[in-house]
Parts: sequence; C-alpha cells; structure tokens
Amino acid sequence: MHAKRWISTALATSALASLLLAGCVVVPSWQPYYVGEPVLVAPPAPRVEVIGVAPVAGYIWIGGYWSWTSGRHQWVPGYWTAPRPGHRWVPHRWERESNRWREHGGRWERH
Repeated sequence: MHAKRWISTALATSALASLLLAGCVVVPSWQPYYVGEPVLVAPPAPRVEVIGVAPVAGYIWIGGYWSWTSGRHQWVPGYWTAPRPGHRWVPHRWERESNRWREHGGRWERH
C-alpha cells in the first residue's frame, strides 16, 4: 500500500513541478558589448536561426549576432524578450571603416 501512495505522491509532485516550470523563460544574462578599436577581420555571414513560437504572447525576437570576443568572432544566439514600452529594438551591427570593422551593440531606443 505504501508503494502506491509513494508513486501517487511522486506523480503529483512531478506534475506540479512541470506546471510551474512551463512558464519559465530563460534569457541570456546581459553581457557588455565589445567596446574598443575596430578589428581587421570582417564578421562572418549571420547564421540562420530557427525562431519558433514566442513563449509569451507579445514577446519580440532579438536576433543573434557575431561578437568580437577574445580575438575572434563568436556567435551569440538570439532570444525572446518582452518589449519595452516607448522603445524599439535597434539590432546589433557591424560597420566597415576603411579596411577595418567596428561593432555596434544592439540596444533599446526611445521612439
């Protein structure tokens, strides 16, 4: 009889934990963008990302980008986030300056 009760309790606990975790959204921690001199190495072409369905209605997709980290380009994947009222998202970009490239981090901008 105790085994049945234990299994029932374990199943109920698992179901409750699943319901609680279903609403979780994982967002990468904020990291400062590269700030410094332009680099000689052009960024690779953007990767194709499978966006999927927003975890919450109204969320927006922040696309992935190439960042200059430890002397090389490193892909930072995109993620879903809540919009900021009164702001628009300006995507990350690279600009060519003569024979060098300067990285400009994405940011929220008032509109």
